[in-house]
Amino acid sequence: MVVVKRIFKYLQGTIEYGLWYPRSKDFNMKAYTNAYWDGSLDDRKSTSGASFHASDYLVSWVSKKQGSISLSTAEVEYISIVTCCTHILSMKKTLKDIHVKFPNPIPIMCDNTSAISISKNPVMHSKTKHIPIKYNFLREQIVANTVKLVYVPTKEKLESIFTKPLAREPFKYLR
Repeated sequence: MVVVKRIFKYLQGTIEYGLWYPRSKDFNMKAYTNAYWDGSLDDRKSTSGASFHASDYLVSWVSKKQGSISLSTAEVEYISIVTCCTHILSMKKTLKDIHVKFPNPIPIMCDNTSAISISKNPVMHSKTKHIPIKYNFLREQIVANTVKLVYVPTKEKLESIFTKPLAREPFKYLR
């Protein structure tokens, strides 16, 4: 009951908030991705999150516990980017079916430079050999010019609101 009351208080205090989707002639798509390493105290699995934007307006998001335990923040972020990429491919196919065209590549905004470096360097070495081969699918998508990874500072990461607990001020800023 305490949790339900808290939810209603939150809703009452944010009644003036909403989403606005004005008509736009330009259509572009981008995604933001983030991960919370070692987020679950029960099984030590991390949480991935992503938000998807069409013409700068939020159209979809995902927040999901990863299926395996990761050994580094770079691995967690890399897996999160791969998950985001698969969602982009699915959305792209749906949009293509209804004859919506947009320029390639679709940018994926990420705040982890190590994960971006892993995606660009096909050489496996001691720091990346533990990342499962199935996640190298991302490299194929980058080479095919389907997606590109773009660095964005952590404080501008919109999907942090989906993946980790935030202090009041960062939460208000991202909201």
